[in-house]
Amino acid sequence: MDGGVFTFHDLAPSEDNFRDAVLAGLGHEPKTLPCKFFYDVRGSALFEQICDVPEYYLTRTEIAILEEYAGAIAAQLGAHCRLVELGSGASRKVRILLEALAAPAAYVPVDISREHLREAAARLAADFPDLNVIAVCADYTRPFPLPPLPGPAGKRVGFFPGSTIGNFEPEAVVRFLAHCAQLLGPEGEMLIGVDLKKDRAILDAAYNDRAGLNAAFNLNLLARVNRELGGDIDIARFAHLAFYNEEKGRIELYLKSLADQTATIAGRRFHFAEGERIHTENSYKYAIDEFHALAAQAGFRAIHTWTDRNNLFSVHYFRQG
Repeated sequence: MDGGVFTFHDLAPSEDNFRDAVLAGLGHEPKTLPCKFFYDVRGSALFEQICDVPEYYLTRTEIAILEEYAGAIAAQLGAHCRLVELGSGASRKVRILLEALAAPAAYVPVDISREHLREAAARLAADFPDLNVIAVCADYTRPFPLPPLPGPAGKRVGFFPGSTIGNFEPEAVVRFLAHCAQLLGPEGEMLIGVDLKKDRAILDAAYNDRAGLNAAFNLNLLARVNRELGGDIDIARFAHLAFYNEEKGRIELYLKSLADQTATIAGRRFHFAEGERIHTENSYKYAIDEFHALAAQAGFRAIHTWTDRNNLFSVHYFRQG
């Protein structure tokens, strides 16, 4: 294979999308803010720190699965594959796969955080000089075009680690996977990390770490609103709230107002009652058969599932048809 090339394609939504989503969400009852906007530069850095705290088992467990089964996963993906990572962040986990894969033709990291993506993709390109790295700044939850992917013919495989799939409502999981099938083409395949159902104490602790990084990550969304939309939210009068809703099988994240207060955002005035919550994220947890059934609705067939010995986390390999 010829020497790799690093390219960057900027398809990111404009600031208007952020403003419109914030104004619509805070004007709704109950109030909401989309979790995809967590990941500005500060939010992305905080999330990387969260991944290393003792209570947050998800990242280290998924990494352990990828390390243990990298050879088996690489055998499924085959030679010359084009790996498209949706929500690539620091491109940390994909390095394990790239080391194991047989002559991967291209790696396409896709993320909404422009500068974080550019820096992470450039570092990875420097570390894998024979790999074509084609970074795409885009909202991967919406349709977007893939740029031309160079190299010998091989599978197109979507990589969606980190249990980010849990942030979608179950019916939205089906729509998202259908979008992935369209993005990757009729022969496209998927490798997806999914958090498993488990004792609620483990789940509650993972999203309420003692170091307060989850809280800082959640509250940073308000700081971003202030910074980018001219807001005057008193962040000290809001608190992070996260808990497992066993009936719905999901962690729920909120920003709770600690006082009766008002704030101006992008020229509009908003009232927050004491105790009122702004919903910022859900993180669904699935039994293996539950997730396979959702994927099947989008036309994906489960080929293999890898888990850790404690059944905390799972990695699924799907083919279409």
